[in-house]
Amino acid sequence: QVQLVESGGGLVQAGGSLRLSCAASGRTFSSYTMAWFRQFPGKEREFVAAINWDGASTYTMRVAGPVNGRATISMDNLRNTVYLQMNSLRPEDTAVYYCAAGRQIDFDNSMYISPELYSDWGQGTQLTVSS
Repeated sequence: QVQLVESGGGLVQAGGSLRLSCAASGRTFSSYTMAWFRQFPGKEREFVAAINWDGASTYTMRVAGPVNGRATISMDNLRNTVYLQMNSLRPEDTAVYYCAAGRQIDFDNSMYISPELYSDWGQGTQLTVSS
């Protein structure tokens, strides 16, 4: 099991940037796929980005959906922290952003965007983008 705590959300003006952080404990990153999802009111969670680390020097990232080209996911193994950098923010990016962990999810399988594959979740952090 992985314990996840998100931070960094807040109020940002459209066009601005923000970095969300997810502090993880309990397991090593090499055993898990780390991801970010977001949720709009009344909607299901939507995949944003995910990252795999092979335990050595290779990181593999995936970003999908409306944030593609504006979001970057990264990992700091020494701090056990995953980041989501979002640029050119839009009002429609306003949502609760969740960090998630799942056991070694294969990116060759398109199912990696499914919340059901992730077993551990943080409490979420609110990002609000004003127009």
